[in-house]
Amino acid sequence: MTVQIETRALLLDGETGSQQPITLRIDEDRQALVGGSIDWPLDEVREVPDQAQRDLLLIRRANDPVQRLILPDRSFELRFPKRLKAAPVTRRGPLLKWAAAAVASVVTIVFVLVPIMADQLAVFIPPEGERALGEVTLTQIRDAMDETGFAPIAFCEATKGRAALETLQARLEDVTDLPTGLSVYVLDHDMVNAFALPGGHIVFFRGLIEATGSPEEVAAVFAHEIGHVVSRDPTRHALRSAGSIGVLGLMFGDFAGGALVLFLTERLIDAQYSQGAEASADVYAHAAMLKAGLTPSALADMFERFRALGGDHDGIVAHFLSHPALGDRIAAARAATPSGFIAAPLMDANEWRDLQNICDQKRLN
Repeated sequence: MTVQIETRALLLDGETGSQQPITLRIDEDRQALVGGSIDWPLDEVREVPDQAQRDLLLIRRANDPVQRLILPDRSFELRFPKRLKAAPVTRRGPLLKWAAAAVASVVTIVFVLVPIMADQLAVFIPPEGERALGEVTLTQIRDAMDETGFAPIAFCEATKGRAALETLQARLEDVTDLPTGLSVYVLDHDMVNAFALPGGHIVFFRGLIEATGSPEEVAAVFAHEIGHVVSRDPTRHALRSAGSIGVLGLMFGDFAGGALVLFLTERLIDAQYSQGAEASADVYAHAAMLKAGLTPSALADMFERFRALGGDHDGIVAHFLSHPALGDRIAAARAATPSGFIAAPLMDANEWRDLQNICDQKRLN
């Protein structure tokens, strides 16, 4: 004998937006929910979570993405044995195609469109805007790298050391055509690194100056970073990073505010410019060193020194030795030094000692 259980419900067909009253019956023999156009096997009924009205039962058929039934009596939920089972994903092929297209679009934006736009926008940023960006970033770098939690990393300001650094700076500035004035800093940190920030800011770490073997090697690093300043590489790099993180933020969540600043800080400290930008900065350093009466091979000496340090040090090793191939860069620096070239002295032994002790505050006078 067939037993039928009835209840009133509202049908949402997913096409018209109207609610159609309907009488539903549970056919025990067929184990189906039937009524009007509805003929759903009970084991294909799935509950749709309805946070607005918990007293109602909202259901759908597993393979029907649009139709819904609203039942006023939640006691019927016991009649649907698989109501809480996740509905199968339908039309996987198109979904996968759309997902692949979305990923391809993001990759294109981040790796093609953002760099192109950054290169174009960089030339329109006024000098004062670049300098302000560099100043803010430098402040964030000092705060982010502080390990005490009490104060930002100190600038190294020993008087004689600063004088020696300014002598080196003047030697290079006299032979370079800079788009903006340079602001040069030494941070009291043992990281072996140096980098340029937007607006003509060049930053050395104490670890770099202590690790180099001669003032000419410091000058070679200085000239390389000036090459990045002249090409406005730091500004382009900052714009690319900000644009990329903005796109990713739209997809995966909020990357604004402090997270963005910290991301840019990390990226600018460990700036890995393109192969072309690194090669151009090397070529610029070769020419600047020659004009200043210094040997370009000092850049090769520096590369050799830091290659010997290998995996025991990071920072400048990663910054300078990443690409192009290190052997090619060493050979290019050697080849840029004319045969028989005699370098003009850069500083005497006392000045070099002063520069290496620029972070010794006891030398302040």
